Amino acid sequence: MMLSAPVTTPSLGPFMIAAVLAAAVLHAAWNSIAHGIGDRLTGFAMIGVVDVVGGGAVAAFAGLPPAGAWPYIVASAVVHIGYNLLLLASYQLGEFSQTYPLARGTAPLVVALASVLLLHRPLAAPDLAGILAVSTGLIGLVLAGGLPGRKELPAVAAAVGTGLLIALYTVIDGLGVAEGPVPAYIGWMFFLQGPALPVLAVLRRGRRMPALLRRHAAAGLAGGVISLAAYSIVLWAQTSGALAPIAALRESSIVFGALIGAVFLREPLGHRRTMAAVVVLTGVLLLSL
Repeated sequence: MMLSAPVTTPSLGPFMIAAVLAAAVLHAAWNSIAHGIGDRLTGFAMIGVVDVVGGGAVAAFAGLPPAGAWPYIVASAVVHIGYNLLLLASYQLGEFSQTYPLARGTAPLVVALASVLLLHRPLAAPDLAGILAVSTGLIGLVLAGGLPGRKELPAVAAAVGTGLLIALYTVIDGLGVAEGPVPAYIGWMFFLQGPALPVLAVLRRGRRMPALLRRHAAAGLAGGVISLAAYSIVLWAQTSGALAPIAALRESSIVFGALIGAVFLREPLGHRRTMAAVVVLTGVLLLSL
């Protein structure tokens, strides 16, 4: 009788942990830029333009991915479009300090469940504890000002929906990058998802679009470049197979976002938000073990 080989838990090395944390910093930066743009639809449209140009350039250099990667690339592009639309809606409906951490805090728990239950990738005890700590701390940042009221429920719903789509594309991309070269996957995925928001912006803004572009193009393009770099790092890291720890580390971006707000935007952290940030950092340390 043959015995099956034991399933090992993929682990992250120090360099990959540092890379994912760097991606988290970049992610916080581009979201801060996107939220600060006066016309957010125009800002997201510019990010889409960068996706088309940057993704197209990478795709042209890397060539076609293998046939097995295409279903994941197309599915990821579709989910990313939905994610961008829900993220835009959550920013328009609610405050950045509430919707962003709620969306990012939802995703690691869902990815961890999918990793264990659907992909049969068990988690080591420190990883599980770290994921729970990161998610608990991030959601604690949302609740630092009290439970959301009825008027805030649409924003909360959009943020939770955003988190579910983050979890979905994380799992799709974690499987997809295993099918072929990462540059080809990155290039085609970004190239396919990019046109949706620019087309929507042109349809919604019409003749006002040229004036809005003159006002917001620079910030939107900067956010797009940072966004492309941040998620490219994450896709590379996902080749390790450690989807749940990477998802949790990436969502520590909200802590960096809070620090950016405190240092550059003069937004007070408060003791509750500080305690929640400490819980997140504890989770990051557990994931580093």
